[in-house]
Amino acid sequence: MLIVTAKVPKRKLAFGVALAAMACCCALVLNLGTSAVREVASPSVPDPKGVKTNEDRVAYLADFGWQVSPEPIATQEMLIPKEMDESYNEYLALQSGQGFDLEKYAGKRAKRYTYEITNYPTGEAGVQVNLLIYKNTIIAGEVLSPQLDGFLHGLAMP
Repeated sequence: MLIVTAKVPKRKLAFGVALAAMACCCALVLNLGTSAVREVASPSVPDPKGVKTNEDRVAYLADFGWQVSPEPIATQEMLIPKEMDESYNEYLALQSGQGFDLEKYAGKRAKRYTYEITNYPTGEAGVQVNLLIYKNTIIAGEVLSPQLDGFLHGLAMP
């Protein structure tokens, strides 16, 4: 271990501390302007709670940028399996990546609402979006193409 000591007059030490404090203040002031812009520009995730009506569901999807059919093309009551085997791993990972914890609702009954998306970026027709709702809370969702060579992804616009 190496220890270095130095004698510094109190006047020079006070000047150095004041100079360092001024540099920190300047850095903070300059950084505040850019961090405020970052906060405003960052996208926000819509609140999945309090989704009671069809209008609430359509508005929730609109917050992601989706335009959908005004009414669901299908509504289905579902029982979420109590135990999910490995065949659910990819789906659970997709939902988890969006902030949904579907395993928390294992064994519960939920409703799935399916809407047709009218503004999919590729222009493909027939693309659908599903929302799985338990007691006015969205617990899962995905965008999919029901075509033979279709796709499945989260609610965020690609």
